[in-house]
Amino acid sequence: MAFTSDQVLAFLEENGIVARTSQHAPVFTVAESQALRGEIPGVHTKNLFLRDAKRGYFLVVADEARKIDLKRMRKAIGARGSLSFGSPAELQALLGIQPGAVSLLACINDKGNGVRVVLDQSLLSANLVNCHPLTNERTTSLTSADVLMFLNKIGHEPLCIDLAEAGPAAEASEP
Repeated sequence: MAFTSDQVLAFLEENGIVARTSQHAPVFTVAESQALRGEIPGVHTKNLFLRDAKRGYFLVVADEARKIDLKRMRKAIGARGSLSFGSPAELQALLGIQPGAVSLLACINDKGNGVRVVLDQSLLSANLVNCHPLTNERTTSLTSADVLMFLNKIGHEPLCIDLAEAGPAAEASEP
C-alpha cells in the first residue's frame, strides 16, 4: 500500500526531519506552481520521471529554472540507451503517485529501489528545497541536509551530479 501525503509528512516528523508544508490549489506544471505558490522561500524543483531503453527508471530532481538536455544527461546518470518520460501507469506502479505530484518524497513508495534518484548538485547548497508531499495541492520545504537524510532513511542513495554540465550544449552562436 502506497503512503499518502499525510503519512509521508508523519514519516518526516517521526524521523526528526523538520518540514514546513503549505496548502495551495493543485498545480501540474512549473508555470502553474510559479503563479500559485505565493511566498514560499527556497528552491522550487522540477522533477522528471524518466526511463531508459532497458526500462531503467530515474527521478531527476533539479531547480525549476535548470534547462535539462536528456541526450547529454543520459551518460552522466548511467542510462542505457535514450531517455524518455515514464508513463502515468509506470509512475503509479513505482512511486504510487499521479502526474503532477512527482517529487523526491514519492520515493518512499519505491520499495524495490527500482527508481534511481538523481539530484542536481546545486540543490545540495540550497537553504530550502521545496517539493510535493505526494500531492500537487501541497508544497513541503526541507533543508538540503534533510533531503539527504530522508533519502537515506528510505534506502535511496542519490546520484548527485552537476546538471549544468549535462545541460544544453554551449551556445557557440552567441556573441
